[in-house]
Amino acid sequence: MELKGDDKMKLTVNEIAVLEVMWKAERPLTGKEIIEHSVDKSWKDSSIHILINSLLNKGAIRESGFVRTGKGYGRTFEPSESGEVYYAEVLASIVEKTSVITLFSALFSHGKITKDTIQELEDLLAKKKQEL
Repeated sequence: MELKGDDKMKLTVNEIAVLEVMWKAERPLTGKEIIEHSVDKSWKDSSIHILINSLLNKGAIRESGFVRTGKGYGRTFEPSESGEVYYAEVLASIVEKTSVITLFSALFSHGKITKDTIQELEDLLAKKKQEL
């Protein structure tokens, strides 16, 4: 995704919901398939097309091809980046506004942290410490 800095935060809740459907599907989807996979949303065709066009304009998704739909063809779309990359970039933009310690403290108090997760974090910190 080509969005930089604060632009990451400019995706709407519904745009993020569309991306989450696409990330979960792990394959390109048509607008109709996005609606079908959105079990907790009741989007109409016109709404999903507005969301798709907005995501295309923001560079969050890209057209990936065409599929036969009835008598015609429909465009398929895929995210420009994975959910992990997107959320990591959102977190990075948050870190620019607050301290890393505050962010990790909040994550630890609200997240499900396992011993394995702590070990992975310690390994990452040790690696970063060596780089510095």
